[in-house]
Amino acid sequence: MADRSQFLRGTLEGCILKIIDRCETYGYEIAEKLQQYGFSEISEGTIYPLLLRLEKNGMIDSVKKESAYGPKRKYYKLTATGKKEIQEFYSIWCEIQSGINLIFEEEKNDEYKNDKKRK
Repeated sequence: MADRSQFLRGTLEGCILKIIDRCETYGYEIAEKLQQYGFSEISEGTIYPLLLRLEKNGMIDSVKKESAYGPKRKYYKLTATGKKEIQEFYSIWCEIQSGINLIFEEEKNDEYKNDKKRK
């Protein structure tokens, strides 16, 4: 039931937007940053379709720039719509995280109480 890719699907766009919010960046660099944050299974092949969708939805803009290491790179920056989306994403994330934590903490507390009663 706990399919990692299903969990990631809804949160990855918000994480990508936040990385782009910090500074103008390109796809490969986004993939590297995600891996540094522990998203080890995320590849460029996953990121580029998301970047296209974010651009199509007006959350990011792109511009091609020269690269010292080969062909031009497509750099992404956030739009006003993207900035608003980050705020909404983070607000929803905090609500969900809080609810999940309460559920699991309550279960832990119940187990602790039951263990004390048995002793």
